[in-house]
Amino acid sequence: MAPSPESTTITPPRHAQPPLDARGLAAASRDAVRRALQEDLGAHGDVTSVATVSADATGRADLVARAEGVVAGTSLVPAVYEQVDPRVEVALEVREGDVVSAGQRLGQVTGPLRSILTGERTALNFLTHLSGIATHTFAYARAVAGTDCVVRDTRKTTPGLRLLEKAAVRAGGGVSHRVGLYDALLVKDNHVAAAGSVAAATRRAIARSGGRPVQVEVDSLEELEEAVTAGARDLLLDNFGLEDTRTAVARVRELEARHGRILLESSGRVTLATAGDYARTGVDRIAVGEITHSAPQLDIGLDIHLGGAGGDGSGA
Repeated sequence: MAPSPESTTITPPRHAQPPLDARGLAAASRDAVRRALQEDLGAHGDVTSVATVSADATGRADLVARAEGVVAGTSLVPAVYEQVDPRVEVALEVREGDVVSAGQRLGQVTGPLRSILTGERTALNFLTHLSGIATHTFAYARAVAGTDCVVRDTRKTTPGLRLLEKAAVRAGGGVSHRVGLYDALLVKDNHVAAAGSVAAATRRAIARSGGRPVQVEVDSLEELEEAVTAGARDLLLDNFGLEDTRTAVARVRELEARHGRILLESSGRVTLATAGDYARTGVDRIAVGEITHSAPQLDIGLDIHLGGAGGDGSGA
C-alpha cells in the first residue's frame, strides 16, 4: 500500500537497532545479482539487444517512479551494471528510504545501449521488489505512529534475499527480528511440543542461549504465566485477538512488579487495518510477515533516450 500524497514530505521513522552486517549485505547483493543475471542471460546472452541495437550505440536511460512509495535496493542498480558492463554509469538522485512521488526521476543510467538494456529487467526486479517492501513497511509504520510500538519483520523472506529484504524493511521504518536461526532463539509451539511443556522449553532455551536473545511464543494467558515463571522476559503473543492482547498486557504489567521488564510482541492476526489498534494495547512490537512475503512491487520504469527521442524501456 503506497503512502498518500501528503506523505511525500514524511521521512520513514528510524529506530535504534544493531546495524545489519555490511560485509554480509554486500556479499549477498553481489551473489543475488550474479544469480539473477545468469538466470536471465543463460548461455547465449541478450539475443534481442544484440539483434536490434548497434554495438557502438550509446545513450541514457532515466529511472522513473510510476507510483508513490519508499525507495529501497538502490545499491542493486549499480551492482547489476558493474557485472553487466563496467562502462555503464549509474547516477542515483535518491537515497535509500526516500519517499518519492509518481513521475519522479530516481536516477540516470548512461553508456552502451546494449548493456543498459541487458541489465534493465534485473535492475528493475530488485528495485521494484525491495521498494515495494519498504513502501508496505512504511504503511505499517505510519499505522502505529504515535505509540511506542515498532513493526518487525520475520523469517518469511524470499530464499536467498533475506538480508536485502530486511534492509528494505529498515528503509521503510521497520525493525529487524532475528536474521536467521543462528543469532537469536525463538521458542515456538513445535519446540514446546518436543520439550514437553512451555516451562521446559523456556528453561532449556535460556540455559543454552549463549547470551543470545530468547523469545518465547505463547498462545494463551496460561502459557504466558508459565513462560514468565520459567524465566522468559520476551514473549510473542501468537494469534491473540485484541481483547486477549489487552488482557495479556495488563497481566504482564502486574507480573513486572515481581519479575522486571517483560517485552511483548503481537503476531498472527495483525493487518494494516488493525496494526494501530494492536499498537495501542501497549505491546512493544508487532511482527508482520506480509511486509516481506506479500508486499506488492513499487512500479518503477526505465525510459531510454537516444538522439533526443524518448522511448519506454520497461519491457518484459
